[in-house]
Amino acid sequence: MPTVMPIFGTRPEAIKMAPIVAALQESDLFDCVVTVTGQHREMLDQVNDLFGIVPDHDLNILQQRQSLSAIMTRTIDGLDKLFTDNKPDAVIVQGDTTTSTAGAIAAFYHGIPVVHVEAGLRSGDLFSPFPEEANRKLTSQLASLHLAPTSVSKANLLAEGVNPKDVVVTGNTVIDALLTTVGKQIPFTDPRLEGLAEAGQQILLVTTHRRENQGGAMRGMGRALARIADSEPNLVIVLPVHKNPAVREAVLPALEGKTNVIVTEPLPYGEFTRMLSLAHVVLTDSGGVQEEAPSLGKPVLVMRENTERPEAVHAGTVALIGTDEDRIVKEVDRLLHDRAFYDSMAQAVNPYGDGLAATRTVAALASILGLGERIEEFAAPHSA
Repeated sequence: MPTVMPIFGTRPEAIKMAPIVAALQESDLFDCVVTVTGQHREMLDQVNDLFGIVPDHDLNILQQRQSLSAIMTRTIDGLDKLFTDNKPDAVIVQGDTTTSTAGAIAAFYHGIPVVHVEAGLRSGDLFSPFPEEANRKLTSQLASLHLAPTSVSKANLLAEGVNPKDVVVTGNTVIDALLTTVGKQIPFTDPRLEGLAEAGQQILLVTTHRRENQGGAMRGMGRALARIADSEPNLVIVLPVHKNPAVREAVLPALEGKTNVIVTEPLPYGEFTRMLSLAHVVLTDSGGVQEEAPSLGKPVLVMRENTERPEAVHAGTVALIGTDEDRIVKEVDRLLHDRAFYDSMAQAVNPYGDGLAATRTVAALASILGLGERIEEFAAPHSA
């Protein structure tokens, strides 16, 4: 029985890998050996606990204020030792983190086929998002099987010369994870959020962590949120603030003393999906949230100049607004007060998946190992 090794190290990777791990463990075709790097720690462990994932190997590379070079070096070094002792028949990496690229490089050096989940996303700017755009392009050069979430991602890969036989459109596994989790209505551990859910107040859910936004842009985001809080006293802003000290130092000072701003620690994934379902508007610079929120009919304002996830922009449920303080305030105000505009964005269009991405992933993996056949690819529905 071939050994397949999913490798991941961050919370977003864990969320998107969880359905694949479950599908692999349920299959009688593979021996699934889960390896985590620990690029994130607490947030990674929370997701693993939620989905019942017990890693077989944990590199535990996390250090305070770790640099990208240090993450890459420690991950490759740890995997090099692991692959020497336990050479799998294939490794699976997800997305565009430093863990995923390091995993692909280490596997390539050992002659192990690389399966790239969420392959083919492109912003067209090597430095935005940073370092994700470079990471995913590097990983594409090393992958034997490219699992594209959408036809747009597949087209990006084909334009770069990837063999069409090596690309499968699966849909995004984040939708598999979301559909599994959101229906559970997991209670909030923070009583302020449970009270907010019971009160039924209008919520602006905010997430920000993007590395290229840290510094001046992120301080402007904090000021914009403070202005929104002052002008919209009946609105509650919920900000699960990232663990990165650079994020907290930039965003939080402007929000001190704002009674309608609830700042929390990062929410466990189950709680976050519930908060996402309760939100009226989502303001983010995250990639994954751009995929999740449209599936729940939530308008998303993205604080970036570009996105590697254009499908929801084209569908009208996501808008790129950049990081300018005045623009953020203006766009949030428009969604709060222009009902027709809000309704036009709140269409529950799901261009990213149908909950079967993990099933397609396992079938595609079986096909390259000579154990089975691929199944029909994912095709996105049309906008309403």
